Amino acid sequence: MSEPTSLPLEGQVAIIAGGRGGIGYATAKRLAFAGAQIVLLDRSDLAAAEARAKELPGKGHGAVLASIDDSAALQRAAAEVGSRWGRSDILVNAAGMTKPVAHKDLDALDDALIDQIFVANWRGPFATIRAFTPLLRASGNGLIVNISSIAATTGIGSNLAYCAAKAGLDVLATSLGRALAPEIRVINVSPGIVDTTFVPGRDQAWSDKQAATTPLKRIGSTDDIAAAVEACATTLKFVTGTTIQVDGGRHLGTF
Repeated sequence: MSEPTSLPLEGQVAIIAGGRGGIGYATAKRLAFAGAQIVLLDRSDLAAAEARAKELPGKGHGAVLASIDDSAALQRAAAEVGSRWGRSDILVNAAGMTKPVAHKDLDALDDALIDQIFVANWRGPFATIRAFTPLLRASGNGLIVNISSIAATTGIGSNLAYCAAKAGLDVLATSLGRALAPEIRVINVSPGIVDTTFVPGRDQAWSDKQAATTPLKRIGSTDDIAAAVEACATTLKFVTGTTIQVDGGRHLGTF
């Protein structure tokens, strides 16, 4: 195998939905170091997203305003990316939301919360894919990476609707891996417990307890997940339509 003569993602443009979040921004840094130009897709604060984009290594980064629950805004965002950057090679769906609700408390999981969770964790990622697919297909070597969760397969997560939405996201990767090939690959990266503030109300004591019951004896970092996304883009070129678990073995059960 010959030595690389350039950065592996040089000349490529990566769109990151939820790019100011923990996993999203860690992924932005990884892909930028690999040579990609990064576009942070932000739902509400363009100035803050632009500022974060300027902190990334390399040149040509920026931000575009669009909420993943607004399909028309996503279509406008894709058009803006096409106009400003001329292409899109990678789409990372790292946006989402949840709220802790005990699984046995069926009444607490009301219809409004269910709808909110499915919009944020399934419909929104799908709508983002739908908007950017023409650009990704034109690339000829497009890649979509969705951030899923082992809650999709373990059924253990912040609430029942979140588990179900992430399970749907995994099925989406399987279906689109077939439907969008060969021009676009689709891969889900599925974390376990990650050291972020994504789930409200989880403190250090809770994290320490989870680490003790994880086979590799720690919880994940945002960079662990970002490294997996980078691998999807740079080395796992013969992978599509599948979900990769990056959870320290947590899906195996507690030890």
